[in-house]
Amino acid sequence: MAIPSKYDASKVEDKWYAYWLKNNYFHSEVDHTKESYTIVIPPPNVTGVLHMGHMLNNTIQDVLVRRARLLGKNACWVPGTDHASIATEAKVVAKLKEQGISKSDLTRAEFLQHAFDWKDEYGGKILDQLKKLGASCDWERTKFTMDPEMSESVIKVFVDLYNKGLIYRGYRMVNWDPEAKTTLSDEEVIHEERQGNLYYLQYKIEDSEDTLTIATTRPETIFGDTAICINPNDERFTHLKGKRAIVPLSGRIIPIIEDEYVDLEFGTGCLKVTPAHDENDKNLGDKHNLEVIDIFNDDASLNSFGLHYQGKDRFVVRKEIAKELEEKGILVKTEVHTNKVGTSERTKAVIEPRLSDQWFLKMEELAKPAIDAVLGENAEVNLYPKKFENTYRHWMENVRDWNISRQLWWGQQIPAYFYGDGKEDFVVAENIEDALVLAKERTKNDELTTKNLRQDEDALDTWFSSWLWPMSVFDGIRNPENEEIKYYYPTNDLVTGPDILFFWVARMIVAGYEYKDAKPFENVYLTGLVRDKQRRKMSKSLGNSPDALKLIDDYGADGIRVGLLLSAPAGNDILFDEDLCQQGKGFANKIWNAFRLIKGWEVDASLPQPATAKIGLEWYEAKFQKALAEIEDHFSKYRLSDALMAIYKLINDDFSSWLLEIVKPAYLQPIDKTTFDAIIEVLENNLKVLHPFMPFLTEEIWQFIADRTPEEALIIAKYPVIKDFDAQIIADFDFASDVISGIRTIRKDKNIAFKDAIELFIIDAEQNPKEFDAVIQKLTNTATITTVTEKVEGASFRVKSNEYFVPISIENIDVEAEIEKLSGELKRAEGFLVGIQKKLSNERFVANAPEKVLELERKKESDTLAKIQTIIGSLNSLK
Repeated sequence: MAIPSKYDASKVEDKWYAYWLKNNYFHSEVDHTKESYTIVIPPPNVTGVLHMGHMLNNTIQDVLVRRARLLGKNACWVPGTDHASIATEAKVVAKLKEQGISKSDLTRAEFLQHAFDWKDEYGGKILDQLKKLGASCDWERTKFTMDPEMSESVIKVFVDLYNKGLIYRGYRMVNWDPEAKTTLSDEEVIHEERQGNLYYLQYKIEDSEDTLTIATTRPETIFGDTAICINPNDERFTHLKGKRAIVPLSGRIIPIIEDEYVDLEFGTGCLKVTPAHDENDKNLGDKHNLEVIDIFNDDASLNSFGLHYQGKDRFVVRKEIAKELEEKGILVKTEVHTNKVGTSERTKAVIEPRLSDQWFLKMEELAKPAIDAVLGENAEVNLYPKKFENTYRHWMENVRDWNISRQLWWGQQIPAYFYGDGKEDFVVAENIEDALVLAKERTKNDELTTKNLRQDEDALDTWFSSWLWPMSVFDGIRNPENEEIKYYYPTNDLVTGPDILFFWVARMIVAGYEYKDAKPFENVYLTGLVRDKQRRKMSKSLGNSPDALKLIDDYGADGIRVGLLLSAPAGNDILFDEDLCQQGKGFANKIWNAFRLIKGWEVDASLPQPATAKIGLEWYEAKFQKALAEIEDHFSKYRLSDALMAIYKLINDDFSSWLLEIVKPAYLQPIDKTTFDAIIEVLENNLKVLHPFMPFLTEEIWQFIADRTPEEALIIAKYPVIKDFDAQIIADFDFASDVISGIRTIRKDKNIAFKDAIELFIIDAEQNPKEFDAVIQKLTNTATITTVTEKVEGASFRVKSNEYFVPISIENIDVEAEIEKLSGELKRAEGFLVGIQKKLSNERFVANAPEKVLELERKKESDTLAKIQTIIGSLNSLK
């Protein structure tokens, strides 16, 4: 089969991916004769498409999995997608809206049918896109967080935790997303600094001419005020104690209460209390038995308590009410004010604090084993980089009860069944039949039927399904003693972003210890965020995120993988530069050309092996083993960028630039078989260490080298074994390579053609490693190397304490080229001299410049004059 002159990634990638799939290399089954190596994919949203973050994360996972296969492990990489309740429901609602269908017009079952139809049509595209990247996932194991068996596991865990007293229903102040119309956990709220206003409003005092002034950032919430609070120690407001205030516009009478909670220094010292819309106000309200008035609808428009503003959005009302209050003399003044505003991580809507009945999971006790697992004396879970341990500690030691209910239909429906109208009239069970049995026991009413039961409408938080992921993908919740969970769990490595260290990673650790009494994984590699060259986070809105699939088309999957990893130092943000992908593509081309060079040599079995080839191969073997040990060390510390760079230098510099030059036969001459076979073995070892990073290119070359059976494919080849190596031969070659570089520099400077042999003389030659003399001679066309005690006329250079001389014969020099070069140097030197002499002839400069500066300028003048004389002498000798 003819070897193409150029490497064409577009023709190679689909071919080998199909071959790998056909031969089932990605699939794993329980095999107790092999050590398992397991990774579970961080399940991307079913709504997602491949972006730069996914590409980086999954490239790293694929590198780890492919390397594990080469090391002989039973590698299992489980793919899947997350149902992403808020994001997906929003997309389905929007699609229905385009068709003139409102969610409110549908039953839950009808809506879910639309959602599953949408998922079947659009969902999971990202997994197909990962295949373009080369991801070697066990596609037969693909999971979806709402697959029936996955949902069954989630429901089972909910019921178990409820029965243990860890899940409870509570009327609490929650984070309300008015766009998604659901509650969010604290961790799903992003706090952003925003500039707004502080409004100073005047409240009248009942049966009095007195007034008081409060400062608020939210004048629209006055309709929910149920008290004014003052600090009992504030002498300014002694006269207000025991009195009542009148809420502007609504005219409601509210008490003036006293509490030391009020900050004497902030605002006016008088605080409006709105228990329904602020957590601190709610606490004050509970303490002082205040009325709670919720003024908002679920979309954050005002309800009937908002009077003539009913139905208007809160931000519209803020502007309009400020104007009305000003016109009526109630708004005293407005100041610019910066404060932190909570926004929804998913929809970006401003969060509204709201009182609501929700389901919560008690986290304090559950978190303790997970804290010890990462931070304890006998820590079992390692975070890379270690710096994230502090973040983990802060979150876990300050953990709050997890709000696990969402006002959505897309997700696992909470398995609570109400049998009456009271808030406590419910039972929790895995299905309605079990619930009926419990309800009959609770009510002592055997006449109850399933028709008397009403299941809670809310769905569970998406994270409540994905926190079980390492267990549920192996059916470890429903069947805790099955062979797969026992073999594959705990998993080995988790690769994910630090932004979900708490959302997902910490919660998986919590669930692992609760349900398997074991860690879910051993190592967590936290990647950085992918940013552009201006350090901006890549996003669609900024338009700075390149099309991932187009990049693959332009540079090949291997080129992208190399480009991403070269710019991805462990745990730090990635400043993505497309030039690095070009470098990756260029690296692929260089390896391809090196392979074509080797395969182009004619082999003669009768030829003996030259000494140059023998010593060159011995050196490269030592160099390879040294690199192999470094690569292993980098992998052990999850420094994949450094591991790739070590391989890059080994192949690009040591193999392509040095070894191939050392063993290359003379022009149109054959190579001996011993050397050729050794070079093929070297190339194959190079391909093995490079394969995890550049799987397509390496498999293509591997299959071209020889006819291979499916059992001999590179993807399942045996990784090179680390052995002891000769460090001295590496040091000796480094010395010799400096000599070669010195000679090459002289040839270049003196325009001595390579076809013209030269002589080399050495002073103090005991440091010169003789083993490489033949290599020096071959790579520099040096006829003889002679040791001398005196300097030899000609060009010279030093390597350590050795001095080397190359006699310059006019016959060896391209005279015209040398004259042209020297003439250019003379012109530049004369121009430089003019500048110096002009400065030194300036009386003002000479009078004012420090003596040291003058000394320096005079030395420059004398050095330049000497250089000019040397150049003139060289020119005269050539004429």
